[in-house]
Amino acid sequence: MGVDLRICHLYPDLLNLYGDRGNIAVLVRRARWRGIAVEVTEVPAGTPLRAGAHDLYFIGGGEDRQQALAARDLQAGKGEVLREAVEAGAVLLAVCGGYQLMGHFYRPSEGADLPGVGLLDLTTRHPGKGHPRLIGNTVVRWEPPGAGTPSTLVGFENHGGRTRLGPGVRPLGRVVIGGGNNGEDGTEGAVYRNAFGTYLHGPLLSKNPWFADHLIALALRRRHGEVPLVPLDDDLEAAAHHTALRRTR
Repeated sequence: MGVDLRICHLYPDLLNLYGDRGNIAVLVRRARWRGIAVEVTEVPAGTPLRAGAHDLYFIGGGEDRQQALAARDLQAGKGEVLREAVEAGAVLLAVCGGYQLMGHFYRPSEGADLPGVGLLDLTTRHPGKGHPRLIGNTVVRWEPPGAGTPSTLVGFENHGGRTRLGPGVRPLGRVVIGGGNNGEDGTEGAVYRNAFGTYLHGPLLSKNPWFADHLIALALRRRHGEVPLVPLDDDLEAAAHHTALRRTR
């Protein structure tokens, strides 16, 4: 039996700002180029999430109304399934609004708190309309998983919420350019086990293919053990990454 990868795309109907679903396309293409069979299951609001059925989960960002609908749906059962999956070694990538919902709560500038899943030890508060959004191209210094892997991630952020990390997570990276989690402490994103949260839209993985490969390798490891990933010709992707770096300077 060959190696296969099972991806779950959560809330494709609600959370897809700035082409977030492009991250799914990158994961699928890079796996299939290596002969890895890929199955993608889209799970919209109101559809049950089957426990243990997926290796890698993705959730994007959205506007306030869509984020509130997703928060309600997560509280109805999907959040518990996600927590159990991450504890069992599954991979999760959550972007912007989806990232905020993986924490304990999101407090908007108006209205009631949105309860989070509590999978990531963090909270997010919107300081109010009188405070500027954190918006623009962003560069993050991260700790690459292997020698020869670039140590930068590039992307685009656009968020009003300020996220504060608790002791149960570590930042995805340190901000070189941009606002990051809150515009103050220099952190960007959060990591717990194989769960990654970030404010980098983009889509993130097309500009940072080494990060996509890191997620694929982690997701395969759970059921297949260590699976060496055949190197791909990333000259065009690397050029796009370096162009993004130059534009932020």
